Amino acid sequence: AIELDQENRVLREQLRSRPGFGGLIGVSPKMQRVYKMIEKVSQHNYPVLILGESGTGKELVARSIHFSGARRKKPFVPVDCSALVPTLIESELFGYVKGAFTGAVQTRQGLLESGADGTIFLDEIADMPVDLQSKLLRALQEREIKPVGAVDRVAIHVRVIAATNRDIESAIRSGAFRQDLYFRLNVVSIKLPPLRERKSDIPLLVNFFLEKFSEPGRPFRSISEDAMRRLMAYDWPGNV
Repeated sequence: AIELDQENRVLREQLRSRPGFGGLIGVSPKMQRVYKMIEKVSQHNYPVLILGESGTGKELVARSIHFSGARRKKPFVPVDCSALVPTLIESELFGYVKGAFTGAVQTRQGLLESGADGTIFLDEIADMPVDLQSKLLRALQEREIKPVGAVDRVAIHVRVIAATNRDIESAIRSGAFRQDLYFRLNVVSIKLPPLRERKSDIPLLVNFFLEKFSEPGRPFRSISEDAMRRLMAYDWPGNV
């Protein structure tokens, strides 16, 4: 029991001093490589494509890139492409002018424009309709957009970070995702490891969640050895 308590104290110290970013937890070699990539790409403005299963922390990586770089004081705009109604994605991203369609009672900036000098995070980019992918590609190439119903184009200065949990190369082969957009987004890619491939980080995660969810007056500092063995043996299909 004394040895287990000492081990937990060591883990908590590792957690406090870990070389991570933006809520990411882990000291495994695979996570160390992710941290180095974040540190490197945060100093530049080119697009980044984050790949990984659901629950691996893709938005945390995107936020870490943004808040570690020169744009940290500018907006960070997350967009879940899979949650937007297909018919509304274009107006959400590019904006629209008054009278462009029924219900457009006033001009509205799109997310690509409202994130001026900041970062837009396009989560689940592979779920974006193909016809809209071509418009996004042109926006990235020309650094300008055309709001729905507008005559003139508008310059944009936002950085784009995209992410997907799908096999994007398979989506390209099936025609569900444009290859030219993939090349435009994939200037640098960061592949996040699933939790089953970095099980050495599970004790750190356990201690983090123990501290996070314990009642202030009745903190839990450890779990039993049997419970830890069970957690380490599980494959965690939902990841973190």
